[in-house]
Amino acid sequence: MTQETQAATRPNVRVVLFGLMIAMMLAMLDNMIVSTALPRIAFEFGGAGHFTWIVTAYILGTTVSTPIWGKLGDLYGRKTVFLTSVVIFLIGSALCGMSGSEMLGGVDKGMIELIAFRAVQGLGAGGLMVGVMAIIGDLVPPRERGRYQGMIAGIMAIAMVAGPLVGGFITDNLSWRWAFYVNLPLGGVALLVLATTMHLPKYRTEHKIDWLGAALLSVGITAIVLLTTWGGNSYDWTSLPILGLAVLAAVALVAFGFVERRVPEPILPLALFANRNFALISVIGFLLGFAMFGAMNFLPLYQQTVQGASATNSGLLLLPLMFGMLVVSLVVGRAITRTGRYRMFPIVGGVVMAAGMVLLSRLDVDTSKAMSSLYMVVLGVGMGFLMQTSMLIAQNSVEQKDLGAASGAATFFRSIGGSFGISLFGAIFANRLADSAAGGAFSGGGGEGRGLDLEKLKELPAQARELVLGGLSDAISHVFLWAVLFTIVVPVLAWFIKEVPLRSANDVPPADATPEEQAEAALGKAGVA
Repeated sequence: MTQETQAATRPNVRVVLFGLMIAMMLAMLDNMIVSTALPRIAFEFGGAGHFTWIVTAYILGTTVSTPIWGKLGDLYGRKTVFLTSVVIFLIGSALCGMSGSEMLGGVDKGMIELIAFRAVQGLGAGGLMVGVMAIIGDLVPPRERGRYQGMIAGIMAIAMVAGPLVGGFITDNLSWRWAFYVNLPLGGVALLVLATTMHLPKYRTEHKIDWLGAALLSVGITAIVLLTTWGGNSYDWTSLPILGLAVLAAVALVAFGFVERRVPEPILPLALFANRNFALISVIGFLLGFAMFGAMNFLPLYQQTVQGASATNSGLLLLPLMFGMLVVSLVVGRAITRTGRYRMFPIVGGVVMAAGMVLLSRLDVDTSKAMSSLYMVVLGVGMGFLMQTSMLIAQNSVEQKDLGAASGAATFFRSIGGSFGISLFGAIFANRLADSAAGGAFSGGGGEGRGLDLEKLKELPAQARELVLGGLSDAISHVFLWAVLFTIVVPVLAWFIKEVPLRSANDVPPADATPEEQAEAALGKAGVA
C-alpha cells in the first residue's frame, strides 16, 4: 500500500475510535447513572423490596451475552454484530424510560417492566463492551494497540466518576426516566459515526451456531450470577435455593465443557486455554474483577458515612483513583507501542494494586480526605497498569479468527470475578459489622449498608455516632484487608507470562502463513481495512 493511501486511512482510525469511545461510555456510564436514580425509582413504583433486581437484571444480561457476542462477531463480522448490539441497547434504554407509563400498561406494572427492559439493555451492553475491544483488535496491529486501549481505559475511568454526578443532576432536576433517555442521543451519534466510517476486515468462515453450547453457558452463568447476588443477602449460603443454584451451575458448565469439545465452532473455544498466556491472563482478570469491583464497592459507603460526603460529592472524591488509573493507562499504552514490551506491566500493577489495598485497609474514623485520596491514587495506579494490558495480552495470545471469543472471555472472567467479589466482600462486611457496636444501626443488613439510615445517623449523640462510625470504618477496612489476599496473587501469576513479540504494522507474514495471519499483516500495514 502506498504512503498516500496509508496516510488517508490513518485518520479513519481516530474517527472510528471516537465512535467506539462513545459506545463504551454508554455501557459504563449507564449503570453509574441508574444507581444514583434507584432510590427515586423505588419510591415511585413502591417496589423497594425488588429494586435490587434493576441492577441484577442488567448485570445478568451483560454477563450472559458477553462471550456470545464475541463469538458472533468472529462468525458474522464485527461491524454488523456490534451495531446490532448498539441498537438493542438503545431499544432497551427507551423501553426502560417508558416503564410504568400508560403506553406500556400502567404504574402497577412499572417495576416488572423496568426489570425486564433492564435485562434487554444488559444484553446490548454485553455486545458494546466486548465489541469495542475486538474492533480495536481488528483495526490496530498488536504493537500499536496499547495506546488505543489506554484511551478506552481513560473513558472507563471518566465514566465511573461522571456517572454519579450526571445521575445526581438528572435525579434532582429531571425525571428519573432521563437516566435512560440520555443514552439515546449519545447512541445515535455513535451509530452514525460507526456505520459510515468503520470498515473492518472480513474473513470467510464456514460456520454453524453452537446453540446448545450457548444455552448451557447462559444457564450456568445465570445460576452463578444469581448465586453470588442472593447468597448471604436474600438467602443463607446453606439454604436450598443457593445450594440448588450451585448444583445447576456445576451441571450446566460441565455439560458445556463436553459440548464445546465436540462442536466445530464452539462459543468459547476451550483450546484457547491451552495457551499459557491466555489461561494466566484469564485467572488474573478474574482476580482483578474480584478485588477491584468487590472492594471498590465500599469506597462510596466509607465516604458517605464516615467522611460525611453527599452521594454526588462521593463521586468527586473518587477522582484521585480515576486520575491515577487514567494517567498510567495512557502512559503504559504509549510505552507498549514504543517498545513492544508488556510483561513487566501486570507484574508491577499487581504489586502496586496490592499496596493500595494495604493502604486502604488502614482507613478509620480519623483518616483525612487528603490521606484517603492518596491511598486511592496508589490503587488507581495499580489498576492503570493492569486494566487494558490484560486485554492486550489476551488478544495477542490467539489467532485473529478467535479475537472476538478471546475479548469476550477476558471481559467475561473480569465480570464474573466482580460478581463473586461483591458477594463475598458484602458477606465479610456484614459479618464484621454485626459483631461491632455499629451493627444495631443496620435495620436490614443487606451486606452493603442498605439498611443504614444516614439521616438518623447524623441525629445520634456525638458519642454514639462515633461508636457507629468506628464500627463502620473497621468493617470497611476489613474488606480491603481481605482484598489484599487476592491481589497479591496477581503479580505471582503475571511473573509466569511469556512475552510474545507484538506484531507491528511493518511485519510481513511468512510464505506459509495462514490466511488469517496474511489478512492481519495486510491490515497492520494499512492501519484499517
